[in-house]
Amino acid sequence: MKINIRAKNATVTEALRNYVEKRLTKLTRYFDSIQEAHVTVSTVGDNYSVEVTIPLNGNMILRAEDLSRESFYEAVDLVLEKLERQVRKHRTKLYRKFRNQGLKALISEMGETDKKEEPVVVKTKRFPMKPMSIDEAILQMNLLGHDFFVFSNADTGQVNVLYKRKDGNYGLIEPEV
Repeated sequence: MKINIRAKNATVTEALRNYVEKRLTKLTRYFDSIQEAHVTVSTVGDNYSVEVTIPLNGNMILRAEDLSRESFYEAVDLVLEKLERQVRKHRTKLYRKFRNQGLKALISEMGETDKKEEPVVVKTKRFPMKPMSIDEAILQMNLLGHDFFVFSNADTGQVNVLYKRKDGNYGLIEPEV
């Protein structure tokens, strides 16, 4: 397995690189089709962040991210727990669906069958948009309990998307004219 490790605001030591490789190779017992893994280690304030993305068969992606206050090693362990949980959940679904076939054969077949199916829009939602300020949009989004809110910006007259970030702050997406 090829493991790409990137660092943001941090340094990847040889010991950390070896630890990440050792832990990630354990996932190959579930999927022997794992060819590569992308790992990003970074520091966010006083926290150590690790993000792992593993593409499977070109159509399925395993991804997990976690923070630790202690060290990168603890963050790697937390991320691997999440990835193993995702694998077990996915594997259980496959076993229930096809009890008589092998898991590894199913995964390789799954890559072929998913390419034929196209995603379909199953729900369309329409709602009136009245112009409002960004502060009003934040208030409305919090009142609704949503993670994002689409609104007409009263200052620019354009449609904007407001979203809640993981750090508790807000992000705003504006179209570029």
